[in-house]
Amino acid sequence: MEETEFWELVDASREAAEGDPEEQADALVERLMGLDPDTVTDFARHFESRYNRAYTWDLWAAAAVMLDGASDDVFDYFRCWLIGQGREVFEGALHDPDHLAELVADFDEEVDGDAEELGYAADEAYERMTGTVMPDLGLPAPPREPLGTYLDFDDDDTLAGRFPRLWDRFRA
Repeated sequence: MEETEFWELVDASREAAEGDPEEQADALVERLMGLDPDTVTDFARHFESRYNRAYTWDLWAAAAVMLDGASDDVFDYFRCWLIGQGREVFEGALHDPDHLAELVADFDEEVDGDAEELGYAADEAYERMTGTVMPDLGLPAPPREPLGTYLDFDDDDTLAGRFPRLWDRFRA
């Protein structure tokens, strides 16, 4: 599976679900079930590699600003949600997390920012197709610690200074 096809599946599932993360996961499972198991495994590799790339202190701090706090689990689900927003939002957020203030036009913290089920979509599709669990993806181990420089999520001055657009939009 090429990267373009990966993002097309993500975009099509988001559009079909009208942005609802839970419905997006269901739509993605259905789309993946129309592919062969090897392609579903390739999709899982693409997803997991992006999930690991998004494990940064800056993105975690941005999630904390947007969601008024972000535990380990909340940040895991946020990264799934971020991938589910598509290539432009994902890559833009990796480049400059503060840019999420403009990249995400409508954000409802009750619904958005949490797409845990999206992270399991490929596994679910594979298991339903084959009756077995997804094989090892053969990817390097995920980072033990977030990439980048640590940020204190409880220091409002630091967060406001590092992410002024997000701070203005979500905390001011």
